[in-house]
Amino acid sequence: MHEKLAALPVLLCLLAPSPLFGAEGSSCGAKPIPELYKETSPAVVFISSVGIDPFKITDRVTSSIGSGFFIDPKGLILTNSHVVYRRRAITATLDDGKTLPAKLLGADPILDLAVLKVPAPDAAHPALNLGNSDKAQVGDEVFAIGNPLGLDQTLTRGIISGLNRLLPDTPTSRMLPFIQTDAAINPGNSGGPLLNRCGEVMGLITAILPDAQNLGFAIPINLAKKFVPQLIEHGRIIRPWLGFSGRVVDKGIKELLRAPLVDGYLVETIEPGSPAEKEGLRGGSFPLKVAGDEYLLGGDIVTHLNDQELSDPDKVPDLFNTLKVGDQVRLRIFREGEIKEMEFSLPERPILPGDLPPEDRRTLSPTHRSRFPRQLP
Repeated sequence: MHEKLAALPVLLCLLAPSPLFGAEGSSCGAKPIPELYKETSPAVVFISSVGIDPFKITDRVTSSIGSGFFIDPKGLILTNSHVVYRRRAITATLDDGKTLPAKLLGADPILDLAVLKVPAPDAAHPALNLGNSDKAQVGDEVFAIGNPLGLDQTLTRGIISGLNRLLPDTPTSRMLPFIQTDAAINPGNSGGPLLNRCGEVMGLITAILPDAQNLGFAIPINLAKKFVPQLIEHGRIIRPWLGFSGRVVDKGIKELLRAPLVDGYLVETIEPGSPAEKEGLRGGSFPLKVAGDEYLLGGDIVTHLNDQELSDPDKVPDLFNTLKVGDQVRLRIFREGEIKEMEFSLPERPILPGDLPPEDRRTLSPTHRSRFPRQLP
């Protein structure tokens, strides 16, 4: 698993803001299921959004439904970006049936997170307690509350089936370590909470595998907690942009090539328009698949970043996490038997077409990138 996580794109390693919420989950006893549902379901909302497809002449109106939940008594709602991204009108229907207009404060299609704001009533909105997903274990009992196929406030039950799952057929920029569950998940559950027996949120339900049963996935809530403050304050997640992805050179790669290689980070892909491309960093050009593992060989090997070695797969993500927009970086690379160096400043990474779900990719061109899906009038 370490090798798989080490191969995650560099752009997703560049994430290290301070959390708004405490990481530690509260200690409590397991609640009876009816009591758990009664206490938590009022905080879950039904989200409906409507947009316009500018590329169609007929059937231009598009709509999405999903779920969300209050994370603050003043009306902050956490949900998935794909439920509300590029929508002109968003509403949230509460447990009591009241429908409120929702304002999009911020969204990030890479992590698939969004924060909405609805008007605060005289009495505070019921908010869920955010737990500590780092303490989640395979076999833990969990519950999903949401609006599958529009059936409001539906409760399903299961266990945590796996941790740190990487979904197949996902763009590299959107590969995340998910929580896997066998609780029944269906369209409309997206953005709803995955709860433990204490009623604490362990994850944000976000995906299912098509043509499969009992395979649902949730974003770990600790990951979401880190970035909610940025979404609220800036409307987006601010990331530095190196613009390359790959994997740490390990024993398997060396044995595969049967050639002496230096230790470092093997560059596989380069993002168009990125600093890496502008500086001439080379990605792989020779695809290879061995025993189910995919490799893209022939690219540069980055041996050092700011004089720090990139040879330990457990330490490389932490090293990338220290980078910020505006930092000056120095790369030492190995190419065709020679050592080369390059230096450049890190700009903010924009949202790229490959970051988006397939239906949204065509609305972003390489020359007209958007950093944040603004709320339209």
